[in-house]
Amino acid sequence: MQQPCYKNRVQFKIVCVHRKIVMNTIWFPDLANSTGPKYLALADAIRDAIQSGGLKHGEKLPPVREVAYQLGITAGTVARAYSRLVDAGCLEAVVGRGTFVSDSPSEAVGSGIDISAPLHVGGPIEVDATPHNEGGSVFRVNMISPHLRNVGQSRLLKQLLTEIAKDPPSGMMHYPSRDASKPTREAVAQWLSQAPIGRVSEENVVLTNGGQNAILLIMQAVLRGRKPVVLVEDLAYPGFRRAAELLRAEVIPVATDKNGIIPEALEEAARTHDAQILCTSPEVHNPTCGFTPESRRRQIVDVARKLDFEIMEDDCYRMSLAETPSYRMLAPERSWFVASLSKTLTPSLRIGFAVAPTNRVSVLRRVAEYSFFGLATPLGDLCTKLLLHPETPKIVEAVRQETAKYVRAAVNILGGYDVKWREDVLFLWLALPEGWRANAFCQAAEAEGVQIRSAEDYQGRSAPTLHSVRISINAGVSLSSYEKAIGRLRVLLDNPPEQIMS
Repeated sequence: MQQPCYKNRVQFKIVCVHRKIVMNTIWFPDLANSTGPKYLALADAIRDAIQSGGLKHGEKLPPVREVAYQLGITAGTVARAYSRLVDAGCLEAVVGRGTFVSDSPSEAVGSGIDISAPLHVGGPIEVDATPHNEGGSVFRVNMISPHLRNVGQSRLLKQLLTEIAKDPPSGMMHYPSRDASKPTREAVAQWLSQAPIGRVSEENVVLTNGGQNAILLIMQAVLRGRKPVVLVEDLAYPGFRRAAELLRAEVIPVATDKNGIIPEALEEAARTHDAQILCTSPEVHNPTCGFTPESRRRQIVDVARKLDFEIMEDDCYRMSLAETPSYRMLAPERSWFVASLSKTLTPSLRIGFAVAPTNRVSVLRRVAEYSFFGLATPLGDLCTKLLLHPETPKIVEAVRQETAKYVRAAVNILGGYDVKWREDVLFLWLALPEGWRANAFCQAAEAEGVQIRSAEDYQGRSAPTLHSVRISINAGVSLSSYEKAIGRLRVLLDNPPEQIMS
């Protein structure tokens, strides 16, 4: 799991009392000498602190991820402990606010409730295990692709479309052109200026019909020969493979570890197959939620320069500010950058951006113009107004906050299982427990009205089977419906099919 970065960490005075540590108003237990499962030890420490008065009624507990970071355990372990105490009545989980000591926990704390008993559903929801008749209709939640919460972007888009209809800046009777799209490219360059991708002027930007279109255009600009080779992570965004297949390119997976692509494996694959481009997602690895630190990125750049291949960085899933230099900043002569509005504002517009290396702008521009002339002028006008509108940054932040609520809800329910997540990422990566195979789990989930993606979708055809699934955040449904859907997944996880377990 990617640990959070706390640049301005507050220093607390630490007072040790038996098994607990009190840090002013923020409480953390000491599990150094505990035995048995960590989640039980943590649950016991919290219950002891409530009984002793170390944790007061109504006091807010630290966030799951903060406790995990402080104690050096997984977020799932913390979430599992919290969930058991919620079920026991010791704690209360309030959606969007956090976890609190129950206002009247004394009876639950001293009642002898077995908080180590199996939990069928964690968190403050009740799960209906039947897939039918929710409000008279079949219950179904799509978690294959992410869906953003509408926090005002729909209203703003309607307003801007009305303005464009009344007075279209680019007119309505002309083909797209470089001159007409210059204001849009300038707005995009300003939008991207917050990312560490080096200097970007409007001349470096090519407007595309979404991020997938940008990936295809870059491959068309780079690949050459009868059988070009594209390198991807061993688990990679399927769009890389689909674009390569359209261009009759061979796709070679490269081994990864917790920090991303392994440089030695990359060098071997690139040398053996004479690769022309590496496609990667270092900020938010799709599907594992991973992150590639700067030191590893520099090693990858060294390999790319040594063997003379190019790098395409897909940054479409990043929702927060990036602090690590991108490949385009580290190797501007050979790095291509892809972004879009789909994961920050809305996927409906299909507006993406491709930024070329400093010496390859004309090549990418020519590929785009030969493919579709250019982004439709009304869409360009809309993009310009949207990116420059004063409400847009507030909407992006609100989308991020809403996403975090759904992520936290999912983690609270799935706690205890091996799940990787980040509050600013629109999906979770779940390693299935023994007894479940990925495809069988996806089929069982769909029968319960929940659609998710198998690890197989992100692997090459010859890769060994990996029993994991990706669960997207669907903030297009109510939080209660999303919790209900995640709860059904939890029930399946707790009850693997007997024929596989035997």
